[in-house]
Amino acid sequence: MKKTFPLNIEGKQRDRVLDATKHEIRKYMQRQLRVPLPAGVDYWDWDCKFGDSKDAAEVAHYAAITKLIDAVVTRGGTSFYLELVAKPGVRQTKPPRQDDSDHSED
Repeated sequence: MKKTFPLNIEGKQRDRVLDATKHEIRKYMQRQLRVPLPAGVDYWDWDCKFGDSKDAAEVAHYAAITKLIDAVVTRGGTSFYLELVAKPGVRQTKPPRQDDSDHSED
């Protein structure tokens, strides 16, 4: 999804447009999560960019999208650009943890 979302639409309440926009983004993410995973892939990850316009978009974490949208609304923005692309993700193994028992107290 690469789209500029307007927040001020004539004849519609701004709050309802905001709710519909967030719903559309969630619906897109849910639809992408239903796509079968390719072989060797553990989960769907996301490449996200967010900004006031396409040129000003910066990399953002997908979990922060709602907070970023709310920040645009709070400062009175009229629209925002969101680029949300699903990509295959593979889980990494965590390195073994060092035990603190090596430093025993006397």
